[in-house]
Amino acid sequence: MLDVCLLGTGGMMPLPYRWLTSLMVRYNGKSILIDCGEGTQIAMKEKGWSPKPIDIICFTHYHADHISGLPGMLLTMGNAERTEPLLMIGPKGLHRAVSALRVIAPELPFEIICQELTEPSQRLQFQGFCIEAFRVNHNVTCYGYNIQVPRAGKFDPARAEALGLEKRYWGKLQKGEAVELEGKVYEPSMVMGEERKGIKLTYCTDTRPTASIVEHALNSDLFICEGMYGEPEKKQKAKEYKHMTFYEAAELAKKAEVKELWLTHYSPSLTRPEEYMKEVRAIFENAVAAKDGRTVELNFPQD
Repeated sequence: MLDVCLLGTGGMMPLPYRWLTSLMVRYNGKSILIDCGEGTQIAMKEKGWSPKPIDIICFTHYHADHISGLPGMLLTMGNAERTEPLLMIGPKGLHRAVSALRVIAPELPFEIICQELTEPSQRLQFQGFCIEAFRVNHNVTCYGYNIQVPRAGKFDPARAEALGLEKRYWGKLQKGEAVELEGKVYEPSMVMGEERKGIKLTYCTDTRPTASIVEHALNSDLFICEGMYGEPEKKQKAKEYKHMTFYEAAELAKKAEVKELWLTHYSPSLTRPEEYMKEVRAIFENAVAAKDGRTVELNFPQD
């Protein structure tokens, strides 16, 4: 189960009714924040979610509307007497950007570990889930992210019994651990079925449409993608500033065959995103003009 909350949906500047784009994901007691623009703490508090603990913060890029809320967030964590290390992931220059922002948050009771992304695509493995970063096309180096929870195949008791394995060893094999008995090693693959479909979330902002987005978002349960402009006449502006229109995001969702699309990162001039959704849904039916605080619980599919 993956809890997903789109804390804010605004681009460029926070508005009285729209916080800057930020996503929070919770899985198995761990919390991941993607981007931390100005007002992210308030958006989090309005939703009733807590920064304690945030275990990982990922940054798409270092424009102010995606990182300017970080000093306050760090101070809040420090005031909550956090002592566990905090992992940050982002494009090259992460250490420099964080160090500059920490001029106003210099003393923290916890260590910050910076993991800089240098490849077009990088996969980071954690206990029970993985984060995959992939480069997109903005006017500075920018990455999208997948958060994936894999799911092992079903345990086959008949195969275990045929191998002569007592039931007391079954649990270890189900957890992915090998069992050694009388000089023979029994691997989980010997008693487990094929890996089943897990959970996949894709998050992508500040980019032009690219083939890499389709490739990495393929079959996602939820695709959260920027829609800077809903007005069709602003397509040229989107191209100029390396952003996307609603319709381009919908085309990506269609090509990637995702289950659901949430639009986000709206221009401050876009006050009523829903007005443009009829045309968007003509391209990709299961599309939502997301609002701040939109939440979903992603679960494994029924067998």
